[in-house]
Amino acid sequence: MTIGDGAPLWVIAGLNVLEDLDLARAVAAHLRGVCAELHLPFVFKASFDKANRSSIRSYRGPGLEAGLAQLAAIRAEFGVPICTDYHEA
Repeated sequence: MTIGDGAPLWVIAGLNVLEDLDLARAVAAHLRGVCAELHLPFVFKASFDKANRSSIRSYRGPGLEAGLAQLAAIRAEFGVPICTDYHEA
């Protein structure tokens, strides 16, 4: 996978934060389909922990273990590369 320096444009898109696997599957399926129609490479991106929330009561995500399991399931089911982010707590 090559990004930049004359390589094709890649679409890196998905969910701000993982919620449940069914939603992640629906988003991945839709984005993969749109990118395929446009002949654009696609990377699924979602966070498993959003530590930078403005409220301590806000949903942060499923956590490391459950979140990585969801991302692995998306990669296996849809055959797309995965990207996530992390934050210091």
